[in-house]
Amino acid sequence: MEPINEVVSVITPLDRKNVDTDQIISKEFLKRIERTGFGKYLFYHWRHNADGSEVQDFVLNDERFKGSKILVAQENFGCGSSREHAPWSILDYGFNVVIAPSYADIFYNNCMKNGLLPIKLTMSEVEELLANGQKDPYTVEVNLVEQTVTGQDGKSYSFEIDPYYKEMLLNGWDEISLTFQYEEQIANYEKQHQHT
Repeated sequence: MEPINEVVSVITPLDRKNVDTDQIISKEFLKRIERTGFGKYLFYHWRHNADGSEVQDFVLNDERFKGSKILVAQENFGCGSSREHAPWSILDYGFNVVIAPSYADIFYNNCMKNGLLPIKLTMSEVEELLANGQKDPYTVEVNLVEQTVTGQDGKSYSFEIDPYYKEMLLNGWDEISLTFQYEEQIANYEKQHQHT
């Protein structure tokens, strides 16, 4: 996983509530066994018409937001089934950060475990970001160490994050990497408890 410290990017304003994991990555694209390659299927049925052409007025198809690393959405983001493919597809598309007022618990934890930073801001703060982002491309700086989101106009918002997940994201660790931090102690333990 890539470490996350500071992310500076134009935001992608996805002004929708209750975005569920089937909308994030539809079930017909879950046949892959790798974690990569899911980005092209992110919000597939919102991004594409039935004939495969792009939906012109969908935010991810707007040239102004190409290369954006920060997705901003409304409350209850990631509800629905608990597929880990949802954060994989968001990351693979190029986002490092999602900002919303609230998340489904399993989705929120899956983000943390897969190197995607889900930030919770208040409803009014998110609406302010969405309004700014819909008016003109709006750049923000996310600083994980300081736990702040700062807009190009200097407006700053602070967010809470569990210290355990904060350390994992700052170091680019997943739970397996975390285990490797104790490799020496594990090896010593195994030596002392070998059956002869």
